[in-house]
Parts: sequence; C-alpha cells; structure tokens
Amino acid sequence: MLELDANPSAPADLIKDGTDASFAADVIEASQSVPVIVDFWAQWCGPCKTLGPAIEAAVTNAKGRVKLVKIDVDANQAYAGQLQVQSIPTVYAFYQGRPVDGFQGALPPSEINAFVEKVAALAGEPEEDGLSAAIEAAEQMLEEGAAADAAETFAAILQEEPNNAAAYAGLVRSYIALGDLDQAEAVLNGAPAEISTDPLLEAVHAQITLAKEAANAGPVADLQAAVDAAPDDHQARFDLATALHGNGDVESAVNELLELFRRDREWNDGAAKAQLFTIFDASDAKDPIVLNGRRKLSSMIFA
Repeated sequence: MLELDANPSAPADLIKDGTDASFAADVIEASQSVPVIVDFWAQWCGPCKTLGPAIEAAVTNAKGRVKLVKIDVDANQAYAGQLQVQSIPTVYAFYQGRPVDGFQGALPPSEINAFVEKVAALAGEPEEDGLSAAIEAAEQMLEEGAAADAAETFAAILQEEPNNAAAYAGLVRSYIALGDLDQAEAVLNGAPAEISTDPLLEAVHAQITLAKEAANAGPVADLQAAVDAAPDDHQARFDLATALHGNGDVESAVNELLELFRRDREWNDGAAKAQLFTIFDASDAKDPIVLNGRRKLSSMIFA
C-alpha cells in the first residue's frame, strides 16, 4: 500500500497568537513566502468572538496556503497604531512584507471564506501534496487494471481526508472495475453529505447505473444480430448500446443511441436521449466522444 505523507503544515504553524515583539518575524518575514492574515481583536469585543473562529476555520481549510496571526490590541498597541486600527475586529492581509488587503467588522462565513481564498491565491496555486500524489498513483493503478490495489490506496486516502471527493469517486470506480457493484453503490451512498453533489460523485453514480444495465443487457453479438435483422427493433438497439458501453465501446454505444433517437425520439418516453445524457454524465466532459455526441444530439433536437 502507498504510504501517505502527513500534512507538513500542522495547525500550530498556521494559527498563532502574535505580539508587537513577534510581529516582524510572524508577519513581515513569514509573509515573504506565504500570505499572512492578521486579526486584531480584544477580549471584550463581541463581534471578535464570531469572526475569530470563522477565520480560523477558513485558514485551516486552506491547508498551509495562508497563515493567521491573532493580536490582542489591549496588550499590543504598537502595530495596531501604525496600521491605524480604529475599531475591532480589524483584519489585514500581508504578502511579501506589505499589507495587501483587509476589512473591518464581522463578516458572514461565506465572505470570510472568499477573503481567505483570495489572499491564499496571492502565492499562486498550491504545490501538489502527498494526498494529490497518492490519488494520481491510485488512478494509474486503476488505469493499468490493478483495481484492488487502487481501492486500497483510495481507502487509505479517505482515512486521511474523509471529504476527498476524488478519492471517493476513485474508490467507487475501483469496485465497479472489480465487478462489485453492490459495494460500489454502498461506498457511494456512504459519502459525506458535504460532497454528495460533487460532479465526480454524480459521474460515478451514472457509471453504476450503466454498469447495472450492462450486466442484464445480453451478449453484444446476439444483440447486434437482432438489430441487423430488425433495424426498427428499438429495444434491441437500446440493449445493444447498453451492452457496448458495458464492454467499453463508448463511441459505438453513443452512435447506436443517436440512431435510435433519429428513428424515434419519443420511444419509451425518450429513453434514447435520457441514456445519452447518462453516458455523457458518466464520462469526462472533455472527451471527444462526448463532445461529438452532444453536438450531434443537439443538431437532431433543434433540426
């Protein structure tokens, strides 16, 4: 199993209580490489008690891309005076030794998250961490047919980061590749609510649906023969498309469904169009087969 690296930035390194004496090191010097947010607050300040936990949570979620220094203005007045802090809470963001952004007063969590993300982005895109490398390795295993090893690695990643949508989707796809659709569905149903609507999970949901249908579709050769003998046998063509997709021939499956739609777009309550959208949802949106299929379907719909 691939060993995962721990997050190199522990919470203690990301969030600290600062003073006038430590300001130069904690803020000016530290911000040369990583943006630093400074929260000026006081014990008696009511809005500070709301802002403080929210900004700490946002900085923690940024995973090392930004740091937070909290300064009690009652005990440390020098830099608060230099920065003309006239009311609290006041928040400043520093990058490369200079103040670059800020705000006064308590903000709703969504605006705090947006502010922290904007500040974190000043240093550019985050470097690939251990979990990203592990996901890439697991994807490679899955691509090479080592689905069991991929499942083990994706599961290990989820132990480190339970809300990682890419790892959840990868674990589901691993079980699909192993032919264990019940376990794939169980894993998907167990995904945390916070990521349940992530496009990656919606895609694997579509893949499970298609895999279940393919298991009951019948042999491709028999279905192809049925369609050749009776081109207007819409059910046979639909089943052929399902079986083709189950065998990995996505392009032929899309072509058969497009032909079915051309022959009778209303058949079985528009089943051909619905199945096409399911295939599109289950595939990479930039896949040439998907792009071409969508274009052809649109031209038929609006013809």
